[in-house]
Amino acid sequence: MKESILDVLLYLFEHYFTDDADLVRDRDSLRSGPLFDELGQAGFSPAEINKAFEWLDALALQRPAVSPPRTGGPTRVYFGPELDKLDVECRGFLLFLEQHGILDAGQRELVLDRAMALDQDELDLDDLKWVVLMVLFNQPGSEAAYAWMETQMFADEPEPVH
Repeated sequence: MKESILDVLLYLFEHYFTDDADLVRDRDSLRSGPLFDELGQAGFSPAEINKAFEWLDALALQRPAVSPPRTGGPTRVYFGPELDKLDVECRGFLLFLEQHGILDAGQRELVLDRAMALDQDELDLDDLKWVVLMVLFNQPGSEAAYAWMETQMFADEPEPVH
């Protein structure tokens, strides 16, 4: 079975990251020892495990400045590889999140960066939602947005934001 970076990340997110986890500290302890072995026993290749940890390292290093919610500002224009990887549903969802203050422009760019760093040719909406959730989890001050996004993970239609 071909596993992807996202599969490893989802496994880590579901089994090891909690609301009070410090991703930088925990990632260092998770990277070595029993966890690496456990991930191997779960069927992940060492190459995919290492790529997942590199993905997390890049996420931890990128902390965008907080931007005010967008209100009628410029629209993000997607190009070549972004259009290939993110279908119209994904791009529309990102716009929805930004327009409703779930993501600011810097966080949107971080989501795009981390989505593009995945080893998949295309992402579906569910994959993108996981990327958004992981980015928000790693952003200080994004607890309310993270909680809202977490409720959306299993909803068929996004709930309106008040």
